[in-house]
Amino acid sequence: MEFKILEEKKKKLIFELKGVQHGFCNAIKKELWNDETVILSSYTIDHPLVGIPKFTIEVKEGDPKDALKKAIDRLKKTTEQFKVELKKIK
Repeated sequence: MEFKILEEKKKKLIFELKGVQHGFCNAIKKELWNDETVILSSYTIDHPLVGIPKFTIEVKEGDPKDALKKAIDRLKKTTEQFKVELKKIK
């Protein structure tokens, strides 16, 4: 996975995530919406087979990079909880 910042402003961040698909992108997008400072969380993929996901994050306060880091941390915790629950099924 490659992370490339395309545009960075005080309240807005646009970046690409090369090497990921819709499932991963949707998880990040949805988790960003759980942050009350986020006013925009979206991504686009120009071509479904060869396109690179391009994210846009806007916040009403704070740093959009911080919002992204917090969302990723929350996703990690959720994944770990899922692993624990999955092991109980075996």
